[in-house]
Amino acid sequence: MDSHTKSTETAYFSQPGKECTEACIGRAVARARERGVTTYVIATTSGYSALELYKRIDPALERIVAVSHHVGFKERGVDRMTPEQREALEARGIPVLTTSHALSGVGRGISNKFGYLTPPELMAQTLRLFGQGTKVACEITVMAADAGLIPMDREVMAIGGTGSGSDTAWIVYPAHSNAVFEFKYRELVCKPE
Repeated sequence: MDSHTKSTETAYFSQPGKECTEACIGRAVARARERGVTTYVIATTSGYSALELYKRIDPALERIVAVSHHVGFKERGVDRMTPEQREALEARGIPVLTTSHALSGVGRGISNKFGYLTPPELMAQTLRLFGQGTKVACEITVMAADAGLIPMDREVMAIGGTGSGSDTAWIVYPAHSNAVFEFKYRELVCKPE
């Protein structure tokens, strides 16, 4: 099989999680370059995945946007990304977006209080049928779009994961939250089985 055929095949990992990060990011960068995609949006809590991606890109030609959990995700008032971790990313020119999650946000507060799913949470649960990282890829892209951090006229590489690390990469066409059904999954690069 020639190298073009190999790089366009979707990779399926036997297990989800952090141990897939290097392979996921390697495949994502290779495929993005083949497709002329120069913007990456990546989920990261500690900065680990974003720094792994940074090691493989050319900062003069490619751009990374890191999206972290919102403050209070696990514990009221606590940002899971430390100031040192944030500074390490920003020192490399990687903006870090910390804001409400597009597919939960206020809806999570409603469901926690009243015990039913809101439409955004139902959408998130449906996307999870294809894997946690697939849901994350949509969510972080919409969040970055709403913050004005990614181009809206071309595809981007969205990298997410399950728990920690990166295990899923999609080439996607972005959309804002108020036009979420314009979001398009264009090509699956890799994900857990």
